Amino acid sequence: MLEQNIYYEVLWIFILTIYVGAVFLLTKYFYEWMIKKEIKKEVAVYYNRKTIHILAGGVILIAVPFVFSSPWFPLLAGLVLTIFTYFAHKRGNILYWFQTKDNINDVTFCFMWGLTIFILWWILGNPWVAIIPPAFIAFGDGITGIVRNFAFKERKKHMIGNIYMMGVCIPIGYFFANSGSPSIPLWGVIAAVFASLFERYEFGKIDDNILVTVIATIILYIGGIIGPLP
Repeated sequence: MLEQNIYYEVLWIFILTIYVGAVFLLTKYFYEWMIKKEIKKEVAVYYNRKTIHILAGGVILIAVPFVFSSPWFPLLAGLVLTIFTYFAHKRGNILYWFQTKDNINDVTFCFMWGLTIFILWWILGNPWVAIIPPAFIAFGDGITGIVRNFAFKERKKHMIGNIYMMGVCIPIGYFFANSGSPSIPLWGVIAAVFASLFERYEFGKIDDNILVTVIATIILYIGGIIGPLP
């Protein structure tokens, strides 16, 4: 039975890898279309990065509790993508349609995606709670970036993005935290609020992907230990 489960999960890794590759390819065409429409290169790249956050990082997250029985495969997937994106920067041959030379936020996104799933799932034994922090940077930060990009036509931190992020993250935090056992929906909401507020800040190499996931992970860990709020 264990061997069958491993084969099943390896199959899903293969399927999801193909899906991520398809998203990467489609966003390359999307980039070329935006350039033809005379959208600035920096704006096009940022749209694509957030599109990948949502369609790759976010959509796959939803599948994690259904197709994986342990946090090891999600961690492995995150590490593989971390290495893949990092070496694109390291070689000086960036994937120009969603990467930029001036930051490696795409790398930290992949790393924190896999790491936070692993930590929370391993400690709390709850895959639904475990996918909340990466859901915040996938869906919440994804929408935030798209809104700011549309409004300012550049990568710019502004409170309007945090408001939109909170509007996305609160229902995500509530729903996913309510789906696990024990159910801790209010802790999911608290994590969403703090994550949305901290998204606006970066401290050197500690970018918003790291801040958001670390803050959310700490809050959800505390919630998992204390239990449901009255």
